[in-house]
Amino acid sequence: MNKLMDNKVDAYRIGVGHMKETLPNVVETYHSFTAQCFEDHAVSAKNKQLIALGIALFANNEICTYFHVKEALSQGASPSEIMDAVAVAAAVGGGHALSQGVTRVQQALAAQLQ
Repeated sequence: MNKLMDNKVDAYRIGVGHMKETLPNVVETYHSFTAQCFEDHAVSAKNKQLIALGIALFANNEICTYFHVKEALSQGASPSEIMDAVAVAAAVGGGHALSQGVTRVQQALAAQLQ
C-alpha cells in the first residue's frame, strides 16, 4: 500500500483511538463484533474480506476499500481474486442503477405523463 493510503488508514485508526477515550465500550464492542464477523466460519475469512471490499466499493468508502484490499491480501487473496470482487461490485452497482431506472424512473414517467 502506498504512503497516501497508509496515511488515510492511520488517520482512521487515530480517530478511533480518540473516540475510544470518550466511548471505550462502544469502540471495544464494535471491534469485538467485527472481529467475530470476519472469522472463518461457513464463509472463509478471505472471502469475507472480498465481500467487504465489494461493499466498500459500492458504498464509495475510500478508507474501507484500502483496508479490505490489504486484509484480503493478508488472508491469501490473489490480485486476480481482488479484481474479480471489483467486477462483482461493478455489476451490482450497475444493476442497482438499472433496476431503479426500469422501475422507479419508469413509474415516475408514467405518473407525470398521465
